[in-house]
Amino acid sequence: MANKDFVSTKKNLIYKVAIFMQRKYNVKHGVEIELKKNIPIEGGLGGGSSNAAKTVIALSQLWDLNLSESGKHEIARNFGSDINFFLHGGSALGEGNGDKITPINDIIIDNILLVKPNFGVSSKEAYEAVKISNKQNSDWQQMINTFDVSYCYNSLEEGVCKKYPEIKRIINYLQRNGATKAILSGSGSTVIGFCPDFKTAKKLSNYYSKKEYWNYIAKTKKGVQNENYRC
Repeated sequence: MANKDFVSTKKNLIYKVAIFMQRKYNVKHGVEIELKKNIPIEGGLGGGSSNAAKTVIALSQLWDLNLSESGKHEIARNFGSDINFFLHGGSALGEGNGDKITPINDIIIDNILLVKPNFGVSSKEAYEAVKISNKQNSDWQQMINTFDVSYCYNSLEEGVCKKYPEIKRIINYLQRNGATKAILSGSGSTVIGFCPDFKTAKKLSNYYSKKEYWNYIAKTKKGVQNENYRC
């Protein structure tokens, strides 16, 4: 497994999943895994979780385990609340602890600007900062029904922004300068800016490039189930 200063091998989800599967299924041989990161770490973009999911899929094949879909999901739920989603891919609704995955119609959105300041936020930090509320929010259902990005929200956002005001400043700047909506991505620190057109996204991208913040103009992809995720 290729190792870099930014991640300890034994703390990496790929390593944890591989060791778990090796012991669980009494596999007598090992595997060499090379990790190449194409997105920033601790950015809330699901890189670690998608890496873990692909590890489950790959080792099931390499070690001739022939795991069922339910078997793969059973392993995934031991290591994180969104790994199960990446076993499925595409547009899907995650419920419960994130392990109940229901496919939904593809949500096609163009001109999505991702902006990450020069720091990360660990999942542990984000969840420790969240304010638990019993209030029900049905905006996610409205988003699924209408594809209206104004319904997008992230319940981790308030707590993370209090600890890291720069994230809130990015959200406010994007919304004041053309983005239809801006929210925290996952557990942070990346901000998602939904832009009405490419011109707006490019303008905002140029602004943050000058600040030397990582940014990328993206779009949702139709029918990505079972593809190889580049994370």
